[in-house]
Amino acid sequence: MPLRPDGRLTHDLMPGEKGPQDACGVFGVWAPGEEVAKLAYFGLYALQHRGQESAGIATSNGEQILVYKDMGLVSQVFDETALDALTGHLAVGHCRYSTTGGVTWENAQPTLGATAGGTVALGHNGNLTNSAELVNLVAERYGAQRRGELARGNTTDTALITALLAGDQDHTLAQTALEVLPRLRGAFSLVFMDEGTLYAARDPQGVRPLVLGRLQRGWVVASETPALDIVGASYVREVEPGELITIDADGLRSERFAEPERAGCVFEYVYLARPDNTINGRSVHASRVEMGRTLAREHPVDADLVIPTPESGTPAAVGYAAESGIPFGQGLTKNAYVGRTFIQPSDTLRQLGIRLKLNPLREVIRGKRLVVVDDSIVRGNTQRALIRMLREAGAAEVHVRISSPPVKWPCFYGIDFASRAELIANGLTADEIGQSLGADSLGYISTDGMIAATEQPASQLCAACFTGKYPIELPTADQLGKHLLEQAELPLGAPEDGLRQVAVGAGGSTALDHP
Repeated sequence: MPLRPDGRLTHDLMPGEKGPQDACGVFGVWAPGEEVAKLAYFGLYALQHRGQESAGIATSNGEQILVYKDMGLVSQVFDETALDALTGHLAVGHCRYSTTGGVTWENAQPTLGATAGGTVALGHNGNLTNSAELVNLVAERYGAQRRGELARGNTTDTALITALLAGDQDHTLAQTALEVLPRLRGAFSLVFMDEGTLYAARDPQGVRPLVLGRLQRGWVVASETPALDIVGASYVREVEPGELITIDADGLRSERFAEPERAGCVFEYVYLARPDNTINGRSVHASRVEMGRTLAREHPVDADLVIPTPESGTPAAVGYAAESGIPFGQGLTKNAYVGRTFIQPSDTLRQLGIRLKLNPLREVIRGKRLVVVDDSIVRGNTQRALIRMLREAGAAEVHVRISSPPVKWPCFYGIDFASRAELIANGLTADEIGQSLGADSLGYISTDGMIAATEQPASQLCAACFTGKYPIELPTADQLGKHLLEQAELPLGAPEDGLRQVAVGAGGSTALDHP
């Protein structure tokens, strides 16, 4: 079984079982007199759950931009020496899970590009749906020869945004951004910077979260509120959908590049975001507990114990237990460290699968009728193995309750699900899925119940992975796909040495070379 670039095993709970993969985490800080690289490091540390494939930080001292990035977890990529070298008064950081482009060093962020007045470093959370159109726009504006990161093998939609921000001598970066951002379609929460200014922007639908915080001597933007907490920043507000924020020595300024059409991702409330996050005024933890309460009302069952699938099922299990009156218990122990092993399991160990991560507490579950609460089912292999393990440990009955509706559709806005053909809910009823898993019963929360738990208007949420109703228009199938920009027939020339086209200060050019 191959290793991920960060040294973690390719499976979560089961070999080959691909669960819903997180989006990315972005962080930006403008704070003269502070060690901004360390602020960015700890901000990314708080956002590590959103992406574990690569991490990077760019800083500026007002004259030059330095970038350091590599494959792996934030704690693996950076050490004191690296952070001490990243000097300056503003920084942007990124931790990545790939939703466009392969898992390569060239695709790690922040991306770097030339502008008419200097350099831009950019981090992106989300996924664009009109990348094919933007490829043509890059070629039309700047010629078919690949430039910057596109010439260095970067195959992400983020590199396209960076290329489009090159602009011309008659426009500042802010002016160029206000012209480019309305051309982007899909999900984008961006943090970017030039030598002296920090920028943040969010798509008109606000699909992915982005928040603004205040430091005593500066400002912070981040994907989630826990990243503000960890650096001691006070929460100010969300970056509004369709808003561009500019932060420099003259203070903070806001401009609107598009009218808001809110369609925030409901799966952030279900699974993606940290439970201590707040999205649009609603606590994620409170939402998940309420989803569990709703589950108990919608799918009651006579049982002896409610247990979660650690860790993501815990808040909903607490809610289910509270509403049903069935005691809550920890029936499974999670090994938090085996997922970071560099050693491939033997064939014998691999067959044990889920036991690499979870082990039952036999004395707790023996003879009990269990309600097992989890956040979602994708392929079903993990749940099938879990149910078998619980029965082997002596469970009398196993009733599965899921705090999201059946996942039936792919996401094109920054979550990497299994393909539609691999989704177990595509073509099977809940009863048939329960039988396939070996459960005594299976109950999913209703879409209405899930949305009600978020306390957000249904008209302002995206639930496309459950309903198939996409709030942002999608292009034809041949213009979608994770590896779209790796196709040879795109109207950009063969990769050249992009360093000739990226005129940057000291540190900028070396950031485009693998260390």
